[in-house]
Amino acid sequence: MNTKPVPGDTAPAVRFTTLDSPLGELLLTADASGALTSLSVPGQKGGRTVRDGWVRDPALFTDAARQLAAYFAGELKEFDLELRPEGTEFRRRVWDALDAVPYGSTTTYGEVAARIGASRAAVRAVGGAVGANPLLILRPCHRVIGADGSLTGYAGGLDRKVTLLTLEGVGI
Repeated sequence: MNTKPVPGDTAPAVRFTTLDSPLGELLLTADASGALTSLSVPGQKGGRTVRDGWVRDPALFTDAARQLAAYFAGELKEFDLELRPEGTEFRRRVWDALDAVPYGSTTTYGEVAARIGASRAAVRAVGGAVGANPLLILRPCHRVIGADGSLTGYAGGLDRKVTLLTLEGVGI
């Protein structure tokens, strides 16, 4: 697979690295400045895969790797990384609201809708935005559950959602 920039290509190359984790091999992408644009797990619905022209650059992800290792070791509860996902204004508002859900707790889709000032009718749209979160783990969409307390979909798979919530001490 070619992971070098394509000559004459004027678009900045996507930078990437992979990291081993309890969830499988993570794929992290960033823009040229180092702001993270995605974190995917194997088999993730809508997850990214390495493409021709991407540049492997593990050094760019040193801080993210350190923080993720500390999170999986139970030593880090909040990430401090520059995130720059692409999405509509509505999706970005939902994703920003995920950041306010504390480690070790859960929220519902309805509560996320209320947090962004959306109507109860927008709960499905909120669910779609949560499901499209390109920064799994870092933007804690795994902390969103159904109104009845049930575990609902997770783009990385419900088994991974259970793993993350268990790691955070959430009784399920």
